[in-house]
Amino acid sequence: MRLRYVRDYYDLSQKEVAKVLNVARSTYSLWEAELNVIPLNRLIDFCNYFNVSMDYVLGLSIKPRYKDMKKVVDFNLHRKRLRRIRKENNCTQVELAEVLNTDNGVISRYENGKYLILTSFLIAFANYFNISVDYIMGRIDEPEQLKVKVKN
Repeated sequence: MRLRYVRDYYDLSQKEVAKVLNVARSTYSLWEAELNVIPLNRLIDFCNYFNVSMDYVLGLSIKPRYKDMKKVVDFNLHRKRLRRIRKENNCTQVELAEVLNTDNGVISRYENGKYLILTSFLIAFANYFNISVDYIMGRIDEPEQLKVKVKN
């Protein structure tokens, strides 16, 4: 992840970024050190504050931002895109659950909007289907293929 790179670029301290994200500095530092995974809602806040793409921050793209990138995430759209992408790739919920190392009930709850997808699952999903996290989350309207794949 590029949390530290983005923070350093803007010459901010961990404490200052933690305040923006409304978390303790120690919590933020664990995300930056990649000892914990940043929750999706905080990732969105981070990306919006710095006007960078989620793909860039997650190390999935070398593009810092996309043209016409939105700050508002459409959580209803993201669940539909998860389902559509899975189905377009002829992948069942059971098969996807295997890839994400979970059970198909979790996939069903993500696709039905019962749960917000975990950041780690979102990264794995994007990698598996080679599709932009920003697209999945509705921050961009056109699908982007990943330029970089994260090793799981």
